[in-house]
Amino acid sequence: MSLAASSAPPSPAPTSVPLLDVNRGNAPLRDEIVAALAKVVDSGKFLFGPDVQQLEKSMAEWCGTQHAVACASGSDALSLALMALDIGEGDEVICPSFTFFATASAVWRLNAKPVFVDIDPRTFNIDPAKLEDAITPATKAIIPVHLFGQCADMDAIGDIAQRHSLWVIEDAAQAIGAKHRGRLAGGIGHIGCLSFYPTKNLGGMGDGGMLTTNDAPLAERLRLFAAHGMSPRYYHKVIGINSRLDTLQAAVLNVKLTRLAQWTEQRQAHAARYDELLSSRFGSQLGLPQTDASCHHVWNQYTIRVTSGRRDAVKAQLAQAGIGSEVYYPVPLHQQECFRSLGYGPGTLPHTERAAAEVLSLPVFPEMTSAEQDLVVGRLGEAMAATQRKAA
Repeated sequence: MSLAASSAPPSPAPTSVPLLDVNRGNAPLRDEIVAALAKVVDSGKFLFGPDVQQLEKSMAEWCGTQHAVACASGSDALSLALMALDIGEGDEVICPSFTFFATASAVWRLNAKPVFVDIDPRTFNIDPAKLEDAITPATKAIIPVHLFGQCADMDAIGDIAQRHSLWVIEDAAQAIGAKHRGRLAGGIGHIGCLSFYPTKNLGGMGDGGMLTTNDAPLAERLRLFAAHGMSPRYYHKVIGINSRLDTLQAAVLNVKLTRLAQWTEQRQAHAARYDELLSSRFGSQLGLPQTDASCHHVWNQYTIRVTSGRRDAVKAQLAQAGIGSEVYYPVPLHQQECFRSLGYGPGTLPHTERAAAEVLSLPVFPEMTSAEQDLVVGRLGEAMAATQRKAA
């Protein structure tokens, strides 16, 4: 057989690129996942099975902690952390406004008060320089969010928390494997909260979450609150919730975890290539994401800034051209209707409000090809040019 006859035909040029392709990531693992699920089905151990215990052990290693406690979602992880620390009515918890709703809603549901602080415009993470002014006698904790896969400045946050005797709860939902000065996300504060929502770097096939800590008594409290506050069976020491990670989800996650390091490297390679392509083509027209030198970024999102009020128009142009993009997040939490009673007016958090008007996340999923990335950049150029002409 000749070389020409045996060579594979070239792949067709892509005509569209999704923001995330969950099926493409899962497809190579399908047989392993099905086998893992079948094993659970045959065992009948749908709750508290060995796969859950294995995942807890692995997550403790990934976060550099002594303990990990599985739960039903990343949102539950935040709620459980607050419950285990006895945070409730009359207490205040400092957190960023530029984050997913769960960060602050967990505080509100316990009748505590979220206190919103502005972000560092370079990293989109909470600005430690703004923390001291937000602390009052009612402050009990700080929830830094490691947004888009990059850790907040945990050294500065930790120093402030220690001086004021505050708990630090890391919202590491988007940052598994990220590091700050060599320390792993989820293992720097008192409690780390992770999410296995399907869009995360380690995504399950449904909801799932994990809590991490180095404090053994605190780990037992977290486990207690996640099981109706019940220990032993039918004896309730506290009022907890029902928040269990089922064994089927754990089995899937254990399979996928073996590829997480590779997927992270692919995301990092895509981000580096974006930096090169976008900076050479657009210069200062776009704001590119900035990586703090002290951080190991895992790129859950690659988020640019589109200035001059053109972000929404650019996003619409990309959608018409078949390019997936998303705005994380269009309305900061301090401007959400449900938090109106807290009294944050326009301009209260200027860096947060500007980010919400400018950010746009581009596809950065591990399986994305160079040709797809080239298409994203090309279509982005066309969208920028089209919107500039309309604005002229």
